[in-house]
Amino acid sequence: MKSIDLNADMGEGFGKWRLGDDAALMQIISSANIACGGHAGDPDVMAATFDLARTHDVGIGAHPGFADIAGFGRYRIQLPLGTLQNTIRYQVAAHIGMARALGHEVRHVKLHGALANMCSEDPVLAEAAYDAALSVAPDLTVMVLACTAQQEAVINLGCQWAGEIFADRAYNDDATLVDRRTKGAVINDPKIAGPRIAKMVKEGAIITQSGKRIEAKIDTVCVHGDTLEAIAIAKSVKAAIEVEGIAIEKLPFNKRFP
Repeated sequence: MKSIDLNADMGEGFGKWRLGDDAALMQIISSANIACGGHAGDPDVMAATFDLARTHDVGIGAHPGFADIAGFGRYRIQLPLGTLQNTIRYQVAAHIGMARALGHEVRHVKLHGALANMCSEDPVLAEAAYDAALSVAPDLTVMVLACTAQQEAVINLGCQWAGEIFADRAYNDDATLVDRRTKGAVINDPKIAGPRIAKMVKEGAIITQSGKRIEAKIDTVCVHGDTLEAIAIAKSVKAAIEVEGIAIEKLPFNKRFP
């Protein structure tokens, strides 16, 4: 039976402040991208999210972004390349170190927010970002926005990667995400999100806002955990995919590197 991963961005609270219903969402998904303290998250939030993932047999991945808690990592920040790489190394190393200390193994890495969008447009920036993450843990699978400069970068690096599409975001004709400030960029209706994603997975293609189809390697589907509709959308996506005879399974550990 064909299978696909269903992931969500999680652990995006800070201190006493919490964002999203991680406990409910963790019961639906197969992989969790857990904030590393850059755009969100702190040691206690990370630890609690790791434990939630273990309880529900969900794979975990590091989710580094710009050091921008006030802007939730969604402001584009221009940094010297070396500084950006060190920012990513710092977050990924902290994430992996804490996970291992608590008995967990990190499977993948996925960039967050504005950093991810910038890397979907610029293969040089993407390659530098992923190279930084892999310098900490070369066995990580890199989760990339399918058919963008992110994919070009991982192919150049020769690392293990997984192609990702978004359940709750609209696409431009170049496979990048429609700007959040644009009407229709965020898909809030579960009745639309589930069938739309099942169609993409079945066809092996991204369907853009204009109706264009872009052939893609689709290994994982993302539901953002910070929206009010996250739980309903995740349930809709999972049900629609399973109706097509496709199982939901977490990304396997990368055995390519000893």
